[in-house]
Amino acid sequence: MLNKLNTLWMLLLLTATISMAQENGILLGLVRDAATKEPLPGVNVVVDGVAGTVTDLAGKYTYDIPAGEHSVSYRFVGYTTQLKQITLKPGEARIINIDLSLESTLLNTVVVSAGKFEQKLEDVTVSMQVIKPAFIENTNAPSMDVAMEQVPGVTILDGQANIRGGSGFSYGAGSRVLLLVDDLPMLAADAGDIKWSFLPVENLEQVEVIKGASSALFGSSAMNGVINVRTAYPKSKPSTSITWFTGWYGDTKRKELQWWGDKLQQTQGLSFNHMEQIKQFDLVVGGNAFNDEGFKQGETEKRYRMNINTRYRFKKIEGLSAGLNANITYTEGGLFLLWQNDSTGAYVPQGGITDSTTTISQYETVRTSIDPFVTYIGKKGSTHKLRTRYFKSANRNNTNQEAFASLYYAEYQYQKKIGESVTVTTGITEIYSDIRSELYADHSANNLAVFAQADLKFGKLNISLGGRMESNLVDGGENETIPVVRSGINYKLMEHTNIRASYGQGYRYPSIAERFVSTQVGSIVIYPNDSIESETGWTAEIGIKQGVKLGGWQGFLDVAGFWSEYQDMMEFTFGQYGTFTDPLFGFGFKSVNVGNTKITGLDVELIGEGRIGRLPITVMCGYTYIDPIQKDFDAAVDTLKNSANYNILKYRYRHLFKGDIEFNPGKFMIGVSTRYNSFMENIDAVFESDFTIPGVRAYRERHDYGDWVFDLRTGYRVTEHFRFGVLVRNLFNHEYMGRPADMQPPRTYTIQMSMKF
Repeated sequence: MLNKLNTLWMLLLLTATISMAQENGILLGLVRDAATKEPLPGVNVVVDGVAGTVTDLAGKYTYDIPAGEHSVSYRFVGYTTQLKQITLKPGEARIINIDLSLESTLLNTVVVSAGKFEQKLEDVTVSMQVIKPAFIENTNAPSMDVAMEQVPGVTILDGQANIRGGSGFSYGAGSRVLLLVDDLPMLAADAGDIKWSFLPVENLEQVEVIKGASSALFGSSAMNGVINVRTAYPKSKPSTSITWFTGWYGDTKRKELQWWGDKLQQTQGLSFNHMEQIKQFDLVVGGNAFNDEGFKQGETEKRYRMNINTRYRFKKIEGLSAGLNANITYTEGGLFLLWQNDSTGAYVPQGGITDSTTTISQYETVRTSIDPFVTYIGKKGSTHKLRTRYFKSANRNNTNQEAFASLYYAEYQYQKKIGESVTVTTGITEIYSDIRSELYADHSANNLAVFAQADLKFGKLNISLGGRMESNLVDGGENETIPVVRSGINYKLMEHTNIRASYGQGYRYPSIAERFVSTQVGSIVIYPNDSIESETGWTAEIGIKQGVKLGGWQGFLDVAGFWSEYQDMMEFTFGQYGTFTDPLFGFGFKSVNVGNTKITGLDVELIGEGRIGRLPITVMCGYTYIDPIQKDFDAAVDTLKNSANYNILKYRYRHLFKGDIEFNPGKFMIGVSTRYNSFMENIDAVFESDFTIPGVRAYRERHDYGDWVFDLRTGYRVTEHFRFGVLVRNLFNHEYMGRPADMQPPRTYTIQMSMKF
C-alpha cells in the first residue's frame, strides 16, 4: 500500500513539474563583440529589469522565464546596451544572438582591480592608471619596473615601488605596494619584495595601478597601492609575436667614470608569445632570454624565462572552466649595493673587483610559480572562483646570503550580481610561507583573511563599501588580528565628468626580512628586529575626472588631492644596535617603528589618444606633489640621524613629473618620454660620511637641483607583420643618482625588430 502511495505521489509531482515547464519558455543564445566577432563572457542578460543570467566563457547563455511578454537587456561594461522586446510562448525555446558594439565614450577602458569585477575606469571610486602592452613593447622595457617608471605618481627606487611618496627605501625588505599577477599576490615569501624580472612582459592584457590604501580587498602590503599585472588569453584567431633587440651603453658624461674604456658594453634580448584556441582549450606559451653586460663593473645579468597559460572550458557544464598557469625564470649575474666613490668609481663596487675586498655578490636564482584555478559562472549572476598559487624563490650566492622561500596561496571567491545595480564580492584567503635561509635563518608564517565588498550603482551614483579581517603569525607564535575597511563614491556630474571621494585603511605586517635579517655589506651592517610592530594607516582622496575632446583626439584630465597617515611606520634607521665588540662598534641599520607620519599632496594626470588633424597622437603625462612629514618630529633627535635639518621623510621626491607622447604618421612612429624628480632632500646622515660611503655628500652638493631624463624612440612598420625600431634612453646623457651611491645608466642605444602574425 505504501509503495502504491509513493508511486502516486511521484506521478502527481511529475505531472505538476511538466505543467509548470509548459508554462515557461527558454531564452538562449550567443553574445559577441560586433567588430571582432569574439564571444563576450560575463554579459548581463537581465529580464524585466529584475532578474537574469550572465554569459559563460564561450559567450553563451540560457535562461528559463515564464511565457508572455518581456523586456530583455544585454549589458556589458564598455559596450552599448541592447534592449529586446519578446513574446515567449509556453514551452518555446527562443534563440537570440546579440552583437554588442563598444560605446563611443571618451573613457571606455575597463578595469577589474578596483573591485575584483569589470568596471569602467571612469566609474571607479579610487585613482587608477592603466598601462597597455603596446606601450611596454614600443619602449622595449626589458622588465616591468622599467615600464612602471613612466607611470605618473610612481617611482622605482632600486627595485622598490613607491606610489605618491608612501615608501622610502628599505634595502629590498618589505613593500607597501602589493604586486598582483592575475589578481593573486606575487611578493617573495622571505623579503616581501617584488621580483620584477620574473614578470611575463611578453604576455600581457594590461597593467592596472591603484593609488592609495587597498588592504581591505588585497591585504597586508597594499598599504600604498596595488600593481596588478593581468596576463592575456587567446582570441578566436591564433596569434604569434616575436621581438628581438640588441643595444649598447654609450660614453659616460665624465670620461673618468668609464671603466670599460673603448669596449662596447652590450645588451641583447629575445622574447616570443603564441596564443591559440584548440576547441575548448586555451593555450598561451611565452618565453624571454636577456643578456646584459652591465654599465656597472661586475654587475651583469643573464636571464631565461618560460611561461604558459592554459584554460579548459567545459562543454557539458556551461560556465565551468579550469586551468593552470606557470612561470619559471633562471637568472645569474653579479650585484653590488654601494659605489667605490663619486669621482672615478661611481660605476665600480666598493672594494673594487678584487676577490678579497670586493662587495659584489655573484648570484644564481630560480623562481617558479604554478597557479591552478577553477571558475564557475552560474546562470543566476553568481561566480565562484578557486585560485591557488605556489611561488618558490631559490637564491644562491657566494656571500653567505642564500635563501629558499616557498609561498602557498589559496583563495575562494564568491561574487553575486543582483540585478543591474549591485555586485557583492566575498572571499577567504590563506597564505603559508616556508623560509630556509642563511640570511634570515629558518622561519614559517601564516596569513588568514576574510573579505567582503559591495558595489552599488544607482543611476549616476556608484558606491563601494568593503572590509577585511586579517590574521598573521610567525613561527607558531601569537596571532595578530586586525580589521580594515574602505569606502568610496563616484558621481557622474555631467557627461564625461565624474567626481569621486574615497577612504581606505591600510595595514602591513613585517616581512621575515625586516624581522630577522642579519648581514653586512661593505661598510653597512644590518641588524634584526624580531619585536618590530605592524604599521597601520589610512588614505583619503577626493578627485575629478574630466573627459577631454579635441577634434578626433579624446582622453581625460584627472585631478586628485590625497591625505595619507601611517602609525608606527617601519623604516630602516641608523643607530647603535649592537655592542662595541660587533662590527663598526655595533652601529648599523635596523628596521624600526619610526613613529607617526603624514603625507599630503596633489596628483594631476592627462591621458588620451586619437587624431589631431590627420596625425594620430597618444599622450600620458602627470605631475605629483607631496609633503611627507613626521607628525611627532623631534628636531633635537631626528636632525642628528637625517641629512635634512627640517621635517621631511627620508628618500622621497617632493615633485615628480612623468610625460610620454607618441606620434604615428603613416607607417612611422616617434615617441618621447620624460621623467623629472626634484632633489631628494633627506637621506640617512651616515650615508654622507666618507667613512661609510665616500663621495655621497660631495655628489649631492653638486647635484642639488633634481633630474630631467629624456628617452626617444622611433619605429617603422615595414609590412603588416614586421616592425623595426631604434630607441635611445637618457637622450641627453644626464648623470644622476637614484638612492645614495647608486649611479644610473648613461645614454643607451637599442635596435629592435618585432614580428606579429
